[in-house]
Amino acid sequence: MPKTSVIACVVLLLGLASSVTQAENFNVRSASSVNGQLQPAQFANSFGCTGGNLSPQLSWSGAPQGTKSYVITMFDPDAPTGSGWWHWVLANVPANVKELSEGDGSTNGKLPAGTLEVRGDNGQASYLGACPPVGEMHTYIVTVYALKVGKLELPPTVTPAMLSYVAMGNSLGKATLSIKGMR
Repeated sequence: MPKTSVIACVVLLLGLASSVTQAENFNVRSASSVNGQLQPAQFANSFGCTGGNLSPQLSWSGAPQGTKSYVITMFDPDAPTGSGWWHWVLANVPANVKELSEGDGSTNGKLPAGTLEVRGDNGQASYLGACPPVGEMHTYIVTVYALKVGKLELPPTVTPAMLSYVAMGNSLGKATLSIKGMR
C-alpha cells in the first residue's frame, strides 16, 4: 500500500475514533418503559392490538459538542416483514430539545417547533405503537442521532431508510435504547 494511502487510512481512523470518544457519554432513556419493557400505552391500537398508541417518553443527555439538531427513530428489526418495521421517525429536532413527553409523537401530539415527522411503515407521519404477533418478544430500538447540521433538507417523500442514511452522514454520534415488547 502506498505511503499516502496508509496516512489517509490512519487520519480517517483517528477521525472516527475521536467522534466515537466524543459520543461515549451520549445516552437515551425512557421513563415509559418498566424494566426495559413497553407498557400497554405504547402498544398500537390497530392490527389486532388494543393499546393506547402513545409515543414513549424519551430523554437524552451527553450529546457531542457541536450538535445542531437530532434525528430520532424507533425501529423493530424483529417484525415479520423481511426488512423490519419503522414505528417512529423524526428529523430536525432542535438542538435545545433534550426530552419528548409521552404522547408527543402520537396523533394530536405536540412536537417541538421545526420537527419533521417522517412517514413510518404504516404510511402515517406519526408514532405507531408496537404490535408484535401474539407470543413473540420483539426488540424496539430507539436511536437518537446528534447531527452537525441544524436542518436536513429532505424531499417530502423521504423514507425512513433514506433519512437514516442522511442522518448517519451528518452524525456526530448516536445513542440507542432497546425496549422489549410482547403481547
